[in-house]
Amino acid sequence: MSTSIGAKAGFSRCLPDWNKSLAEVPPAPKLSSCRPVFNYGLKRLPALSMDFGRAGSSRTSKTGVIVHMSTGVSETAGLTYKDAGVDIDAGSELVRRIAKMAPGIGGFGGLFPLGDSYLVAGTDGVGTKLKLAFESGIHDTIGIDLVAMSVNDIVTSGAKPLFFLDYFATSHLDVDLAEKVIRGIVDGCQQSDCTLLGGETAEMPGFYADGEYDLSGFAVGIVKKEAVIDGKNITAGDVLIGLPSSGVHSNGYSLVRRVLDQSGLSLKDELPGENITLGQALMAPTVIYVKQVLDIISQGGVKGIAHITGGGFTDNIPRVFPKGLGALIYKNSWVIPPVFKWIQKVGRIDDDEMLRTFNNGIGMVLVLSREAAESIPKSAYRIGEVVVGDGVTYKII
Repeated sequence: MSTSIGAKAGFSRCLPDWNKSLAEVPPAPKLSSCRPVFNYGLKRLPALSMDFGRAGSSRTSKTGVIVHMSTGVSETAGLTYKDAGVDIDAGSELVRRIAKMAPGIGGFGGLFPLGDSYLVAGTDGVGTKLKLAFESGIHDTIGIDLVAMSVNDIVTSGAKPLFFLDYFATSHLDVDLAEKVIRGIVDGCQQSDCTLLGGETAEMPGFYADGEYDLSGFAVGIVKKEAVIDGKNITAGDVLIGLPSSGVHSNGYSLVRRVLDQSGLSLKDELPGENITLGQALMAPTVIYVKQVLDIISQGGVKGIAHITGGGFTDNIPRVFPKGLGALIYKNSWVIPPVFKWIQKVGRIDDDEMLRTFNNGIGMVLVLSREAAESIPKSAYRIGEVVVGDGVTYKII
């Protein structure tokens, strides 16, 4: 244990001997005085300017008239992510400014050359989904979310996760609660076949509300240089394959919480029309796609991969495209989970806002050659194609 200025007690949890080969590293972390150091700045959304016009649609958000994806019912304009306190455009402006100081950022993961390979690193948290964890008392799966957000990012480069580190901060350490959270992190590491190498437990009296905590995660993987998936070979006509999500995953919860407040329901109430509570639906852990994606990559023909997180389809899919190419999405080509239909209906949320905020049932998008797309897993959806142009357009087929 170490204590520093500001009454922040730091409990570092690290594997002690990094001189060992990866094969010799034990699966479970041991207490040590080492403190891993990571640079920040790898998780930055690039500034993108796109045309969001959709084929076959008569709606327009400029006049405040909307048509729901799920119901087709016209209503006056409803909630937006910005209304809930999150300004995506401000985040993009920050990225532009940071890019001037640290050129090269903007990918889902940061690549560092190491011999004939790249180390691929990513960092993230779980956002205000934590607020629902505090309210629902569901703490044993939030650690899975934490691991998922970082390992899903680095696998987009084709990297196999090697190890993960966590940061757990609270005002007063509740050992039993912290154990539940860490147990979820261990579960997430097992699902992604990587080692929980260490972490930091920070106790900072007066900094957080009683019973609350914050989480950050850091993942590092490796990929051969000749095997990096970077989108450079994507061409018009390539196929977009979507892997199903488990629900909202770990983005958009500021808007989700605003919708929940507006609905008058609690997390203990059933999701209307479904045999599941809102708490269970909204706290469903993020899918860890690592093994599924690496298996698809091993079959060949994968040209680009986008993790659908903050920014939804609108901002994330174009991040993997060369200049001059865009995505045409078939809007009715996958099953939209009921929780998204409920969110949109209650919040009266515009289609554009849904597609720029949530994953809407697709958590990972892969760009494949037409030949490779013929042998996609049965659980995947063929959701669109690459076209000449910019941004993302939508079409009902």
